[in-house]
Amino acid sequence: MSPRWNPNPDVRTGRHVVYNLHVHLVFVTKYRHRAMTGEVLTRCEEIMRELCEHYEAELKQFSGEEDHVHLLVHYPPKVQLSKLVNSLKGVSSRYLRKECDAHVRRYLWGGAFWSGSYFAGSCGGEPLTVVRQYIESQQRPV
Repeated sequence: MSPRWNPNPDVRTGRHVVYNLHVHLVFVTKYRHRAMTGEVLTRCEEIMRELCEHYEAELKQFSGEEDHVHLLVHYPPKVQLSKLVNSLKGVSSRYLRKECDAHVRRYLWGGAFWSGSYFAGSCGGEPLTVVRQYIESQQRPV
């Protein structure tokens, strides 16, 4: 049977491109301090979903622990990954520091929420299910 009759929803098309780009991102809090709670993680996920939509990307999976978050993002080739990451970290940092100031201030000082570095791993095909399971297995704080 032709692939056209049973399309893969992850394979997307543009005017001159067919693509399936996924990236596994990990952001760590500044000084690896345990500033995340279940409430902070939920708000962080909401912010990052909205930002991904702005970039025509899709946040497929999100989870984290007290000192870091994992994201699985499906993004178009016209988006520079570094700009997407910069926006995700910068905007979420501003919102989280503003909205959860009393809690965050106990763990982080200065103006930064995230560490300056991040992990980005490209993934696709069968290993994608393994990455999804790994992200789901994170011990989310209550």
